[in-house]
Amino acid sequence: MMRRPPRMFACLAACAMLIAGAGCTSDEPDTRLRVLASSELADLRPLLDELRRDTGIEVVLDFQGTVDASVALAKGAGHHDLAWLSDDRYLRLNLQESGGRRPQPLSTPIMMSPVVFGVRPQTAERLRRNAPDPKLSWADIADGAAAGLVRFGMADPRHASSGLTVLVGVATAATGTGDALRPEDVSCDRLRGLFSGQTLTATSSEKLIDAFVANQGRADALIGYESTLLSLNSSGRLREPLEIIYPEDGIVLSRYPLLLLNSSHRTAYDKVVAWLTRVGTQRKIMQRTLRRPIDPGVRRDPRLRTEIGNALYFPDRQEVIDRLLANYDPSARTPGQVIFVLDYSGSMKGARIKALRSTFEGLSGDDRSSIGKFVRFYQGERFILMRFGGHVQAERGFTIAGPHDANAIRDFLATEKFDQNTAVWSALDHAYRRAGELKRADPGRPVTIVLMTDGLNNAGIGLEEFLNRHKAMPTETKAVHSHTIRFGEADSAELDRAAKATGGRMVDANASSLDLAFKETRGCR
Repeated sequence: MMRRPPRMFACLAACAMLIAGAGCTSDEPDTRLRVLASSELADLRPLLDELRRDTGIEVVLDFQGTVDASVALAKGAGHHDLAWLSDDRYLRLNLQESGGRRPQPLSTPIMMSPVVFGVRPQTAERLRRNAPDPKLSWADIADGAAAGLVRFGMADPRHASSGLTVLVGVATAATGTGDALRPEDVSCDRLRGLFSGQTLTATSSEKLIDAFVANQGRADALIGYESTLLSLNSSGRLREPLEIIYPEDGIVLSRYPLLLLNSSHRTAYDKVVAWLTRVGTQRKIMQRTLRRPIDPGVRRDPRLRTEIGNALYFPDRQEVIDRLLANYDPSARTPGQVIFVLDYSGSMKGARIKALRSTFEGLSGDDRSSIGKFVRFYQGERFILMRFGGHVQAERGFTIAGPHDANAIRDFLATEKFDQNTAVWSALDHAYRRAGELKRADPGRPVTIVLMTDGLNNAGIGLEEFLNRHKAMPTETKAVHSHTIRFGEADSAELDRAAKATGGRMVDANASSLDLAFKETRGCR
C-alpha cells in the first residue's frame, strides 16, 4: 500500500477546514437566532428542538407580553434577530405612529387562534336562558355580566395580546356596525357593564390560567385564546371542563406572525418559515398546541371547529387603542354614580313621557338589542333620579342589585304629576349640589350628570347665573361633567353651551330618538 506524504495530509486537512469554514456564515445551518416571543409560545420549545435538528438553526426565545414587546420593538429596544408575537397589529400601529422612522418588518403568519369565551356549563345555561338565542354573542355576555350572571377572568390588555384583542372585539361588537373602530366609537366607555363581571386578571395568559385554577370559586369563565382554553380543558386541572363559546357577533383572530428584525438573517428566517409552514410541522403545531394551521389543506383536529364565524376588524388608528386602554383601568373599576335630571313639565305629557319611561325600561334590561345589552344599568351601579318642573319635585337614589330595582325605577317614573314651569338651570344647579355631597362622601367614585329637557327655561335662575355658580364650585364638584339631552323645543344652543362648560356634551334626541340619545351618554364621564 502506497503511503501518502505528510505534505498531502496537511493539504487535505487544510482543505477540510476551508470547506467547513465556507459554511459558517450567519445564514447557514449553524445560525443561532434570538427571538423576542409572546409568553404563551413557551409551549413550542420542544418543536424548536426539532427545528434545530432538521435545519441546524437554533432559535432561542426570550419571552415578554405581546403588548409590552410591541412597545419595546417600536422604540427600537433590544437586540433580537426575530420576533414571534401572537399578533403584530399593535406593533404596526406603533410603527405607523413613528412616521416611518422605523420600517415595518417582514412578517409571515405561522398559525392561528381566535379569542373565545370559556364558561362552566351551568353558567352557560344561565346566560342562554337570559338571551333570545342559544347562540351567544358578546352582547349576551355583556348583558349577563351586567346582570350578575357570570364572573370571568381576562388578561390585562395593557400587557397581553389576548386581553387587547378581547377589548377590541367587544368594543367593536358594542358599536353594532361590524366596521373597524373609530375614535368617536370609544369616546365613552360602553364596556363597564361587561367588566363589572370581571373578577380575575393577570399580565399574561399563563398567569391568568394559574390564577383561575387556584381560584375556581372566584370566577366561572375565562376570555382568552381558543388554544389556551382547550389545552386547559385537557390538562386535568379543572373540576369540570369549560364550554367554549364562539360569540356570534364576531371574533378577533390572532395569526402568530414571525417577524424579521435583523435583515442580515434573511436566509435563516426564510428557512425557519419554510420549516414551520410545511404540512408536517403545521400538523404537529395543531396537535401539540391546539392552534389552527395557517395551511388550509391541513386536516383539522376534531377539537377545533371548522368555522370560527365572523372575523372582526382591528383598528387602523393608534388613537383608538389608546382610548380603549385609557378606559380600561381596574383600579378605577368602582361602579359609577349618575344623576339623571328629568323634565316633568307639562309639555312632557303623552307620547314624550311614554318615550322617557320606555328608555329607562330598556336601560333596566328590557332592551334586547345588541347595543342595548352593552349600555344597560349594571350590577353595583348607583344613580339618582330627579324629576323637575318649576323646581325639583322629587329625587330618589338607586343601587342596581337585582330585577326588583327595575320595578322601583318604573314606580318612580310612573307619576302623572307635571308642572307648568321649567326650571332647567335651577334643577342642574341642584344636581351639582348633590354631586358635591356624593364626591365628598366617596371621592373615588366617579359621578356624572345627565340632564334631559324638552322645553325652554322659564323659571328659577338663568344659564348665566348657573355658569357663574358653577365656576365658584369646589374643584371636585366642578370636575363632574354634565351631558345634556335636547328633546322637543329645548334650546340647543344653551344646552350645548352648558354641557361644554362642564366638560360634557349635548345630544339632540330630535335627530334620532330619546332612547338613542340616552344610550349615547352611557359610559361617558
